[in-house]
Amino acid sequence: MIDFLTASAAGSLDVRWIHGAVDEPAIQVHHYDEHTVILRQSKAVHYEAPFLFLLFGNDRALLLDTGATPEPELFPLRATVDALIADWLEAHPRDGYELVVAHTHGHGDHVAADGQFTDRPATTVVSRELEAVQAFFGFDDSWPARTVTFDLGGRVLELLGSPGHHRAAITIYDPWTAILFTGDTVLPGRLYIFDHSAYLATLDRMIDFAGTRPVRHVLGCHVEMTSRPGLDYPLGTTFQPDEQVLELTAGHLAEIRDATLSVAGQPGAHAFDDFVVYNVPADAS
Repeated sequence: MIDFLTASAAGSLDVRWIHGAVDEPAIQVHHYDEHTVILRQSKAVHYEAPFLFLLFGNDRALLLDTGATPEPELFPLRATVDALIADWLEAHPRDGYELVVAHTHGHGDHVAADGQFTDRPATTVVSRELEAVQAFFGFDDSWPARTVTFDLGGRVLELLGSPGHHRAAITIYDPWTAILFTGDTVLPGRLYIFDHSAYLATLDRMIDFAGTRPVRHVLGCHVEMTSRPGLDYPLGTTFQPDEQVLELTAGHLAEIRDATLSVAGQPGAHAFDDFVVYNVPADAS
């Protein structure tokens, strides 16, 4: 059994995400550490290029999000995840190993390949609908205020309800890596806010939560900012050779909260150094 109770040393984010290579893979795979894998869908396959995360515990693995493309011939997510799990099990043999497929939130570019896993043995696919998320992870009527836990087998994650960008959004904290996985709620790019009051309440909860835990990195699911402060790539861009790094810090949570407050009631895009606050009209959600 792997001891996930003792926090690990920092893993590696020393990676250059591939853009425009002749042999660019549909999915780029980066091992943050032995038990944590970051995957990114190629922009050559879909401009959204979402990041996905595979976390291994003693009893089961958790795949967070399934990307923007359903077809396995274009986006072989199932085959990639199966190979990663097989490699992990070769190093850490055990019987009856399970996979849970869940989502940071339910927008289409995060759930498109769910169907690749529907017939996979020992696999649970959690629906993107709010009621299904609440029931599976054990949120009760106190959603989204209550923090719940989800045990991968010694690797116990903490989950926060995080509406504002999407009604069923969650934030996942992993004590093993001290990473806060924030989906599309917090990322170096366009922060689309569909419910302003819910989004601010979510940020307040994140800030309070992060203030009581070590947070090594804040990882969202997209990079849309260039390396030039305040400048994002246009929507639909398929080539980002000079993009900002994926990782943010816990300090960015308060920066985003304060920036969101500063442009409250002002529709449209508002650029800041590391992100763009995008106030979406209420009827657009």
